[in-house]
Amino acid sequence: MPAFSLDPERTAWCAELRALAAERLRPLAGKGEPGHVNRPLVAELGRLGLLDRLFASGALDLCLMRESLARTCTEAETALALQGLGAHPVHAHGTPAHRARWLPAVREGSAVAAFALTEPGAGSDAAALSLRAEPDGAGGTPRWRLSGSKCWISNAPEADFYTVFARTTPGAGARGVTAFLVPADRPGLTGSALDMLSPHPIGALEFDAVPVTADDVLGEPDRGFRVAMGTLNLFRPSVGAFAVGMAQAALDATVGHTARREAFGGPLSAQQTVAHQVAEMALRIEAARLMVYAAATAYDEGAPDVPKRAAMAKLLATETAQYVVDRAVQLHGARALRRGHPLEHLYREVRAPRIYEGASEVQRGIIAKELYKEAHKEPYGEPYEEPYGEPHRQPRQEPYREAP
Repeated sequence: MPAFSLDPERTAWCAELRALAAERLRPLAGKGEPGHVNRPLVAELGRLGLLDRLFASGALDLCLMRESLARTCTEAETALALQGLGAHPVHAHGTPAHRARWLPAVREGSAVAAFALTEPGAGSDAAALSLRAEPDGAGGTPRWRLSGSKCWISNAPEADFYTVFARTTPGAGARGVTAFLVPADRPGLTGSALDMLSPHPIGALEFDAVPVTADDVLGEPDRGFRVAMGTLNLFRPSVGAFAVGMAQAALDATVGHTARREAFGGPLSAQQTVAHQVAEMALRIEAARLMVYAAATAYDEGAPDVPKRAAMAKLLATETAQYVVDRAVQLHGARALRRGHPLEHLYREVRAPRIYEGASEVQRGIIAKELYKEAHKEPYGEPYEEPYGEPHRQPRQEPYREAP
């Protein structure tokens, strides 16, 4: 793995993002209602051009955006990331009509997107989806009815459209799933909010014979798992970047606090046990940051080991952030537990990334399988078969622009 450092232009861009987050985004975030989509905040992300940048940048720039925003305003970071996660399948696999209808509105922040993969019985095992896409009628344009439920869906039930993954071929495992673009106003689609520890909106969706046609398919029928995994391979390192940003914010706060706080005749930082903990926090953050950047660069360069690198980056960064934020709370003492304290906020935010987009245990499984595949050996004594079967890269689509 080559040595890695950011060029001066990217370093300056990250500083600019942090300043924008402090001046323009954090005031709006403070006015949002927990558990609901903050549409003024999403619209401001659009006005600042950050949502447009989601589709014009590679994985490394996506990571830099998420890390920079997370250091200053986690609400803005999450709003940006969820727009990307929900709309990336449309950008990469949608028809010209899909992209013309939805992507301009996503870019300007007037339409909210959501990625609807997880189900009550299919979380970590994404290939075990049970939402049914049942054929509806014969001849003409293929039609289906979606029946079943989704849960733990970010931005549900307030999103304007959903990228939905449903089973079109029973018993076919990963190869019998199709991705659909489903507008929120489609008949039979309802949702409810879930009261979660994490402050951003998460809900459940119910599909009661929701009609979809071939015009709603993203990619190809029965190849939707490739759409899901391609999206996750891109966004997993950036989840790591989000975690690194939160960890860095916690470290910054801790360095300032321990340098000022007087105890035992001097600043806390003069206590060797405190100084060593701060050093350990910084060490782990830098290791996680470098792994995230390396995974993102591998994605941008089309490297063959992206699933392994993405899994490693997400695993190390999210586990590191949990450790760092916990240590920061401990070193701040009771004040960090008070509602409204920045570390109290980070403590609630940092737990979920170890679960969503593949729990830490799933990432370890991916890493092990990829290692055995590279060595041409069978993991756990069973034949290994790549579930999505094709390279992670998709042809880059030119951004849709309105005709002058």
